Amino acid sequence: MSSRLLKSGVIVSFMTLISRVLGLIRDVVVANIMGAGAGADVFFLANKIPNFLRRLFAEGAFAQAFIPVLTEVKEKGSEEDLKLFIARVAGTLGVIVTLVTIFGVIGSPIIIALFGTGWFIDYLNDNPDGSKYELASMMLKITFPYLMFISLTGLSGAILNTLNKFAVSAFTPVLLNVGIISCAILLSSHFEQPAFALAWGVFIGGLLQLFFQLPFLYQAGVLVKPQWGWSDPSVVKVRTLMIPALFGVSVGQLNLLLDTFIASFLGTGPISWLYYSDRLLEFPLGLFGIAIATVILPTLSQNHSRDDAKGFAQNMDWGVRMVCLLGIPAAAGLILLAEPLILVIFYRGEFTLDDATKASFSLMAYAFGLLSFMLVKVLAPGFFSRQDTKTPVKIGIACMVANMGFNVIFVIPYDYVGLAIATSLSATLNASWLYVLLRKQGVYQLSRQTIFLIAKVLIATITMSAVVLYFSPSIQQWQSSVLMENILQLGALIGAAAIVFLLSLAVLRVRVSDIKSRHI
Repeated sequence: MSSRLLKSGVIVSFMTLISRVLGLIRDVVVANIMGAGAGADVFFLANKIPNFLRRLFAEGAFAQAFIPVLTEVKEKGSEEDLKLFIARVAGTLGVIVTLVTIFGVIGSPIIIALFGTGWFIDYLNDNPDGSKYELASMMLKITFPYLMFISLTGLSGAILNTLNKFAVSAFTPVLLNVGIISCAILLSSHFEQPAFALAWGVFIGGLLQLFFQLPFLYQAGVLVKPQWGWSDPSVVKVRTLMIPALFGVSVGQLNLLLDTFIASFLGTGPISWLYYSDRLLEFPLGLFGIAIATVILPTLSQNHSRDDAKGFAQNMDWGVRMVCLLGIPAAAGLILLAEPLILVIFYRGEFTLDDATKASFSLMAYAFGLLSFMLVKVLAPGFFSRQDTKTPVKIGIACMVANMGFNVIFVIPYDYVGLAIATSLSATLNASWLYVLLRKQGVYQLSRQTIFLIAKVLIATITMSAVVLYFSPSIQQWQSSVLMENILQLGALIGAAAIVFLLSLAVLRVRVSDIKSRHI
């Protein structure tokens, strides 16, 4: 089973890599056009709100409630039962997100007042930053319908993933990036505020994503006519599981929105600096953590449906092993090369040297929590696949409260960087708590072999870090060098780091078969 999971994980990671690369190109275009100015702050907030809701209605709480029930219907019911269930879920979800979208478009001024309170207060007092509130209210009317498109796309992707067709849903985000990049290049000069071109890119990208998946659903024989099914027993089960999961899955997103709320009081720049650093964090998180979580949830749900406790624990162990193998060196690399990465990727056009330095500080703070973010993605399915959504919710709410406390502690001395520190600490608390409860319930605990592997990965990462520190130029040299020189230097450092890391693993006798097998 672990070999099949590894193969599926590689496929998802490869497709995600394409998406993340295009995502970085998109962010380079955005940074070049808007830098970290007022227009960038406004777009990032207007885009963040529907993306927050996307985590709830699409790939977050909905997927984690829907996939276990879908797997159960698929395993125990007939083909007609499966199609009827999909039709009723699609119809019910479609009506709900349509109503939410209409409310969001009409009520955009209220929503922006809630999440950009600092701008709203400036608007009421006729301060300069009050224009951000007006711009954001208009822009949200364009970006909010993305919620409807991506929610139905998320439903389609969850169905395809359950049918072991992971590549389609993993590739789909590429189309969002294509939409934003195309609109940024072709339309930005036609708007007085270029950020509106990006907003239309989000709208068009959402449509492209939805229409792309429909032929694959048809090919799989599950493209059915939606029906209203609020009272259907299986839909009720999804609803019952989803309601608490909304809080559990949304904790990370609520923390980010809380960060945005606080950052709106910190002047121009912090929202953008946090965004750019978060985008670089999302690269390894999506490539490794989310990819592994995507393939492991349907498998764990299948293990649970078949009462295969041993297989369940082995697949959980494989997931933890993989995120530690990939997440630990990735976190070290982001911390050590934070500013060089920001300089190479974003430093051009309206994005200044000061922006690069400020964004690198928050990237380092986020990177400390990278492994925890990844572990949450793998450990939470240990509950969701068993249709236990209440436990992660309780943990999530407690961690959200803790994040608020961490914000109070760290924002005063560290300004916007304190927001990133607080987010990383709350993620670490979340991951630790999930593992402790899984172990206490007798569901999963780290195998001795996995503990040994983690120790070897730590040794290899320390060796790799020493090499990077020794050969890396000073920050002053990075800042004064031309772009091509920095690209070559950064590429050489990353290549050398990868070689040293792999050689260290080889010396420590970690083999490819160890990764695929449950026996390390």
